[in-house]
Amino acid sequence: MTIQLALRIPEELATELDGLVSAGRFASRTEAVRNAIADLVEREGRRAVGDAIVAGYRRFPETAEEQATAEQNLRRLIIEEPW
Repeated sequence: MTIQLALRIPEELATELDGLVSAGRFASRTEAVRNAIADLVEREGRRAVGDAIVAGYRRFPETAEEQATAEQNLRRLIIEEPW
């Protein structure tokens, strides 16, 4: 199912949008706007996940022991890597 949105944008932005369509980057203004909205939603979703990860680390920070173990494991993996 789809819905229709009424949208007003500055003339300069419409000109740029038309240029993208004329250049063949998008088949139509609608496709370009749909693509832009999808990119925005994806980007904001990734940002929200990142924010949640940061909040989790702030609520439950790594202990010194966990950091030391992670560093030891990293060093071991680097040594084992067949560069």
